[in-house]
Amino acid sequence: MKRLFALLAAFATVLGLMGAFGPQAVAANGCKVEYTVASQWQGGFQAGVKVTNLGAPVSGWTLRFTMPDAGQRIAQGWNATWSQSGSAVSAVAVDWNRTLATGAAADLGFSGTLTGANPKPTAFTLNGVACTGSVDEPDPDPATGTPVEVNGQLHVCGVNLCNQYNRPVQLRGMSTHGIQWFDQCYGAASLDALANDWKSDLLRISMYVQEDGYETDPAGFTNRVNALVDMAEARGMYALIDFHTLTPGDPNYNLARAKTFFASVAARNAGKKNVIYEITNEPNGVSWSAVKSYAEQVIPVVRAADPDGVVVVGTRGWSSLGVSDGSDENEVVNNPVNATNLMYAFHFYAASHKDNYRSTLSRAASRLPLFVTEFGTVSATGGGAMDVASTTAWLNLLDQLKISYANWTYSDAPESSAAFRPGTCGGGDYSSSGVLTESGALLKARISTPDSFPTS
Repeated sequence: MKRLFALLAAFATVLGLMGAFGPQAVAANGCKVEYTVASQWQGGFQAGVKVTNLGAPVSGWTLRFTMPDAGQRIAQGWNATWSQSGSAVSAVAVDWNRTLATGAAADLGFSGTLTGANPKPTAFTLNGVACTGSVDEPDPDPATGTPVEVNGQLHVCGVNLCNQYNRPVQLRGMSTHGIQWFDQCYGAASLDALANDWKSDLLRISMYVQEDGYETDPAGFTNRVNALVDMAEARGMYALIDFHTLTPGDPNYNLARAKTFFASVAARNAGKKNVIYEITNEPNGVSWSAVKSYAEQVIPVVRAADPDGVVVVGTRGWSSLGVSDGSDENEVVNNPVNATNLMYAFHFYAASHKDNYRSTLSRAASRLPLFVTEFGTVSATGGGAMDVASTTAWLNLLDQLKISYANWTYSDAPESSAAFRPGTCGGGDYSSSGVLTESGALLKARISTPDSFPTS
């Protein structure tokens, strides 16, 4: 069911901060809170809470507020430890946002249930002290038009993907399966459905390099990628060109092929506003320094033809920021790729990758520009049962952090990660409940909710 209009802003004044080892004094006007209802549906809603410290630096804090309606209950929260007793709600800082410097902010959020109206919470306090910091005005109503019409040429600003108005945006969309296997799924009817019924912002074009892919017919696969870029552009969607390296895991094995491919597609598509380049999919069994070396050789090839295009680099451990190899985001933070207008890929499969992966993403999002170029609702094998709770927690977190994503996969592959039931791509229906898998139904419901692209 569609959410109601995004950014039904309900901003409140607020808060006070508690030290990790005892209360700290919080002066009046020392902080503020921006409370935003990001989406609402029958029986539920999602809200964001941005806490900004306007006073002296603090370490450790507890935010409290009151739900004005007894039917409003927190179901699941993120970026804080949430609890509710009656109408009283508490959010306690977690490790990665415990300390707030002057002017620093922590972005929290939760999904909740409701039985009636959805008025904004009241009586915000921080460590028991009511704050009276300034209250921001909500953003103006977002512009209408296709995602590309509204946002234009994208670029990286700080840790965000930003539009032509220099405002952070989140793209939500779907990834193809390997186009060497499921090309029949990507015709005019299916892309019409993706753009118009699913209301997708993004099509990730997954071009395997090995496994009967690019290396078998470089010219043919390059032409097919370009054709899909054009089809996405005609429907107002962004196209993420995925150089789908998987086996072998070291992207340097395909360095020469990558330079040839990206020189070609960047020159051909440089004049378009809808193209994003993902130069390696899931590095594995290889060090971050090797991935970084590959990126620093391929990115100049892209830049020579298309100096404005956003580039996404895969990360170690199957694009897990190293978590799947026992590392974390610090290896990238401490040794970033020497390039600008760059983002880092993060992948997850909800049934396999849970709290420790979400914690890593939350920490990293304040230090690195991240793009979830691939994720699944099932296990990392692409099969098994969909984990609804973990998938919902992931999508809520990505929405809260404005991290763009593409789901694996917009295909009728015989695996539970596929959006369509087997045989769907032989027909003309890509939207009705009869052709969608459980995963497809959930993703279509999330993606088709209204975007909130700011224009000022």
